[in-house]
Amino acid sequence: MVPDDRSHGDKTPTALITGAAGGLGSALADALAPTHALLLAGRPSDRLDALAARLGAPTWPLDLTDAASIEAATEVLTDLDVLIHNAGVCYPGRVAESSAEEWRASFEVNVVGAVALTLALLPALRAARGQVIFINSGSGIKASPGMASYSASKFALRSFAYSLRADEPDLRVTSVHPGRFDSEMQRALVAYEEGDYDPARFMSPETVAGVVAQAVHTPPDAQVHEIVLRPR
Repeated sequence: MVPDDRSHGDKTPTALITGAAGGLGSALADALAPTHALLLAGRPSDRLDALAARLGAPTWPLDLTDAASIEAATEVLTDLDVLIHNAGVCYPGRVAESSAEEWRASFEVNVVGAVALTLALLPALRAARGQVIFINSGSGIKASPGMASYSASKFALRSFAYSLRADEPDLRVTSVHPGRFDSEMQRALVAYEEGDYDPARFMSPETVAGVVAQAVHTPPDAQVHEIVLRPR
């Protein structure tokens, strides 16, 4: 299946991935590298630099909690074919165990940061008639015990995706809701649950990234609104 080049003829489409240094972020980069020019966004780190060197792609310094960082990172982009919101934080805890600070931090990155970045990149996305993909969660459909602030932020992110699709009909907008997959976040959650971590119980990041890539490559006469993935 070929990538969507509706606006650019033979020009290689561009994809910006937030949280690119993480397990799913790097898997997304690998999945799209054959067809897209990548912008690997995230806070500076050795892992991000190593991924960029391996793929021959530029890093894109970005802090979703810093409005100035978002402004500086986006002002040079005049068109963008794909924006993948992959960065996120999770503070495991039931409602009574949670704190207002954790709720603020969850919403600052998972919702407000994603909204701010999308708004900053709207002109570039409109120019390309591009795609916005939100890596959401199963917790954005059904709240689970011990995931209070995270679930609430993901419900809000899902709502934003629906509003963006309704208000920007030239864009294609997809919410991806994977169940539990092997990641550092998953390890932290299993530790909170006082369980033993077995990666074989979960989907691989490559599986999730492959499905996201299929959505990116959907032919231009259609769009995928929502994807729900669960481990077998």
